[in-house]
Formats: sequence, C-alpha cells, structure tokens
Amino acid sequence: AFVWYRKAAENGNPEGMFNLGKMYDSGRGVVQDDAQGIAWIRKAAENGEPQGMVLLGVMAEDIAEAVAWVRKAAEKGDPTGMLLLGSMYEHGRGVTKDDTQAVTWYHKAAEKGEPGGMNNLGTMYLSGQGVPKDEKQAITWFRKAAEKGDPMGMNNLGWMYANGRGVGKDDTQAVAWYRKSAEKGEPWGMFNLGSMYEHGQGVAYDKDQAITWYRKAAALGNEDAKASL
Repeated sequence: AFVWYRKAAENGNPEGMFNLGKMYDSGRGVVQDDAQGIAWIRKAAENGEPQGMVLLGVMAEDIAEAVAWVRKAAEKGDPTGMLLLGSMYEHGRGVTKDDTQAVTWYHKAAEKGEPGGMNNLGTMYLSGQGVPKDEKQAITWFRKAAEKGDPMGMNNLGWMYANGRGVGKDDTQAVAWYRKSAEKGEPWGMFNLGSMYEHGQGVAYDKDQAITWYRKAAALGNEDAKASL
C-alpha cells in the first residue's frame, strides 16, 4: 500500500497524500516519521482533502489555526468537520459562543450520518440551547445516534427512558440502553447501569453488580462513580 500511496501522492492526488501521511504518522508499512506524516497531511489539506483538514485542525496547537482548518473541512461537507465546528461554537473554543451556529453545524453533521452530531443535536433540544426545548426531538436524535452505535447516544436514550422524558418511563428499556452504552466503554453508561443495579430499577437489586460497574466507570475518571463507591 505504501508504494501505491506514495505514487498517488507524488502525482498530486490529495487522498494519496493523506493516506501516505497517515502511514508515516502511525508507522504502518514504513518507518514512523512525525515530520513526514505532518508534511503529507498538510499537503493533502492544502490540496482540498477534508480528512487532512480535520486532522490538521485537531493537531493544531494554535486555536485560530484549528478553527480555520475545521471550518474548511466543514464547508467542504466533511461530517467530522461539521461536528467539531459545532462543538467549537457550543463551547466558545476559538470562536464566539453561539448556540444557534452550534445547532446548525450539528444538524448538518447529523444529516450526513455522523452519530456524534445526532447525539449533540439531541442534547441541544433537551436543554433548549439554540433551539426551542423539545424532548420529543431530543429523544428522536438520541435514538438515531444510539442505533448508529454511538455510546453517548445510547446512554442518553437510556436516561430519557429512566426519567420518562419525551417518552413513557420504562426502566427495562433504560437498563438495556445503559448496558449497551457501558459495554461500548462509555463511563456514564457504566455509572447509570451501576445505579440501576444499586436501586433495583429495571433489573433485580444486585450490590455486587452495582459496585462492579461503578468501579469500571471510576477507573475511567467518572466522579459520580467514585463518590458512589
């Protein structure tokens, strides 16, 4: 693969440049070389390769440069770029905080099939940030994210069932989605599953299971789980 990517890159193919950069970056099929990796990824980005733009944005130490590359990727139609730009607007990182812009870019990412965009759009509807508060819309987007395999979407869908928000309260469904989230490695899914075991909601009371899941979540830095042990 390295030989083909190198040929493609040297012939001016942006995708070849990006793949060659990734190979140098990871040391896959070639001696690992950070400088070569960055150089080829930058060339790819400068030649219009959106994945290269996203990677440069993520790696940039200067926040203004990060925003510039992420915006270029988003405007090129890259779903990850759209998601990251939405997050920058939501949290005011390198741009003026703007919930409406955040929703716009999350929506674009979601429409492109990006599960993180779907989940984040759900949280905006749940809290009424940048859009009128709408729990039905929130659960719709959480469900889409969850069905796409997004661990946080699974956790949030479980939370909606556990609390009867936008849907009838259903502890069995809550446990099912928390479990899926937990098994995907999401600390909040682990914590919430532990809580269901501790309180015997949607599942038989089981102190040992509760502690097991709290410990897993705590090991991943979840403060609520640490406090529950």
